[in-house]
Amino acid sequence: MTEPLSRRLFAEALGTAFLLATVVGSGIMAEKLSGGNVAIALLGNTLPTGAILVVLILIFGPQSGAHFNPAVSLAFALRREFDRRDLAPYVAVQVAGGILGVFAAHAMFELPILQFSAHVRSGPAQWFAESVATFGLLLTIFGCVARAPQAAPFAVGLYITAAYWFTASTSFANPAVTIARALSDTFAGIAPAGVAAFIAAQLVGMSAAVAAGWLLWPRENVKLP
Repeated sequence: MTEPLSRRLFAEALGTAFLLATVVGSGIMAEKLSGGNVAIALLGNTLPTGAILVVLILIFGPQSGAHFNPAVSLAFALRREFDRRDLAPYVAVQVAGGILGVFAAHAMFELPILQFSAHVRSGPAQWFAESVATFGLLLTIFGCVARAPQAAPFAVGLYITAAYWFTASTSFANPAVTIARALSDTFAGIAPAGVAAFIAAQLVGMSAAVAAGWLLWPRENVKLP
C-alpha cells in the first residue's frame, strides 16, 4: 500500500467505528420499532449492516484495504498479501474503533455509554456457525480479490446480509465486532462470557478459509518483500 500507516490506521479505526455504530444503532432502532417481532427486528438490523459495509469498503478500501476485522488482517498476513509488521496496529485500531462505535450508538439513543451485554450466545451450534460465517466471509473476499476486485464491496455486503439469516449466531465473523458488541446490552449484544469462544471459532473459520484460498486461487498469492 502507498498510503502512510497513520492514514491507514485512521481509516481502519473510523470504518470499524461506523460499522459498529450501524450494527448496534440499527439493532436498537429495529427493536424499538418492531413491536416485539424478532424477525422484523433482525431484518431491521441486517439491511443497514449489509448496506454500510458496501459504503465503508468503497470509501476506505483505497486507503487501508477496508479490513475492519482482525480475522481479515490476519488472513491476508498469512497469505503474505499484507505486511505482518502492520498486523498489531491494525488489530488495535479495529478493536478501539469498534468500541467507540458502540459508545456512539449508545449516545445517539440516550443510553448509558458503558454497559455489558446480558445476551447469552453460546453452545456448539453457535460456535460452528461462527466458523462457517467467517469461512464464507474470507472466501468471498479472497475470491473477489482474485477474480473480481471491483465487486468486493457489494459481495461482502451481500454475504453478511445473507449470513445474518443462515447462521445460528447471526454472523459476527469478526473478533473486533465480537468484543465491541459485548459492551452493549442491546439487541446486537453478546454476553462477555461468550466472547472468547466466538473469537476462537472465528479464527478456526479464518484458518480454513486461508487453506481453501490457497487451493482455489494459488496464483493470486503475492509475496511482500
